[in-house]
Amino acid sequence: MVQSTALELLDIARAVAREAGALAATMRSAGISVASTKSSQLDIVTQADTAVETLIRERLLEARPGDAILGEEGGEIGAGSEITWIVDPIDGTVNYLYGSTYYAVSIAATISDEQGDRTSIAGCVFAPALALEYTAAVGEPARLNGDVLQVNTGVPLDKALVSTGIPYDLSKRPRVLQDVTTLMPLIRDFRLVGAAALEICGVAEGRTDGHFQRGLPIWDYAAATLIARQAGAQIRITQTDSASAELLIVASPELADELHPHLV
Repeated sequence: MVQSTALELLDIARAVAREAGALAATMRSAGISVASTKSSQLDIVTQADTAVETLIRERLLEARPGDAILGEEGGEIGAGSEITWIVDPIDGTVNYLYGSTYYAVSIAATISDEQGDRTSIAGCVFAPALALEYTAAVGEPARLNGDVLQVNTGVPLDKALVSTGIPYDLSKRPRVLQDVTTLMPLIRDFRLVGAAALEICGVAEGRTDGHFQRGLPIWDYAAATLIARQAGAQIRITQTDSASAELLIVASPELADELHPHLV
């Protein structure tokens, strides 16, 4: 039952993500600017972030009027519903602002247990400027544009290509720099491109071997971690609350075991 429901939810997520991605791409071509900031002056919101999330909310409520929605820009509505959609209208907003193609729409359908912990059962990460659609549902393989994904396995730490992200909260940056300094002599190389959902999906497709990030909001990883998990990755999340990850590690189980001691 859960699997059939998950596939139905995935179909909705895919359709909505594609329409939202088309809107984001159109607005970027027309020109956008910073509309406001959030947690810091570096954590920006463009007009497109708000417009795209508004479209996503409208479409999800048309398809599933009884569901809850938690979005990066608009907060949560319908709390207590069986299904909660977790939405990032534009993952990689700074990339988007600067004209980089490395941004995406992220939509996940989740269920909650009695403790309020959310589990993603369907998810889509769609990068319109790159024509990349990552998808997954429980009981189904992760896919990129329809092709099944598989994480890289058998990669030792010293051969690993690892991605990470820099938090907007300046007080958290020294710890991330410490992480990079610690790992730099131990791994093959780092990648840093500023779109967490796409970097987590990058592990799923074998574009990188592992990803870690601190202080990541749930809308950045709700869909992508399901995709990575269904591709064979292990997801390790140390949480301070249900809305964010103090530390997120995504890699094959063997590589996660090697990365983890250097990050805790």
